[in-house]
Amino acid sequence: MPSTMLRRLALAILLLGTAPAAAQDAVPAAIEDPRAAKFKDVERGFFTGFEVGYLTFLKTPAADPERFPYAGDGGRSQGISVAVSVGYDLGSRLSLSLFGLGTSQAAKASYGAFDVLAGGLDLRWAFAGVKDRNGWERFLAYAHVRGGYLMTHPSGLFGRRDTLVGGGLGAEYFTQLRHFSVGLQLDGLYALKAKSPGLALAPFIRYTF
Repeated sequence: MPSTMLRRLALAILLLGTAPAAAQDAVPAAIEDPRAAKFKDVERGFFTGFEVGYLTFLKTPAADPERFPYAGDGGRSQGISVAVSVGYDLGSRLSLSLFGLGTSQAAKASYGAFDVLAGGLDLRWAFAGVKDRNGWERFLAYAHVRGGYLMTHPSGLFGRRDTLVGGGLGAEYFTQLRHFSVGLQLDGLYALKAKSPGLALAPFIRYTF
């Protein structure tokens, strides 16, 4: 009988000892810092771009004088250019894209007007950047090179099939809208078969997914 009483007393003491521990509240979860950024201020990755600018070829010799006997040397041509691009940022400073460009050029009256369509690859490297107060590089200065296939119409005036190469300098600013950036670039161009140098100045807008 005494042993039974002792066991019951020991059980009661054990239960009383564990009661305060069971009554304690669970450790509260850590409170999320409301100041912590939930999104990137500058997006990187897949992007698409659109540009509208001014393009000029400094020389426009007639590729087929027999077909266009009165064209002669059209001199300098000029016109509006439109380009689109789709690419991917390989890092914060390097990107690779596909581009398509179209322009309608007007030279001397005896030479007339011609259209140019080109498409190819564009490689861009940002050699300098300026950070905002939060540490994000919003302003970039870059150099780029591009090259691709070129077609002209009417065939035989400025050329038929050609290769277009070019490159230049530009500046890009990443806006507070996160996915959007705007910029301006100045390029030198060269049509290989036509042996015609050119210049292009184009503002652009880019959306990064």
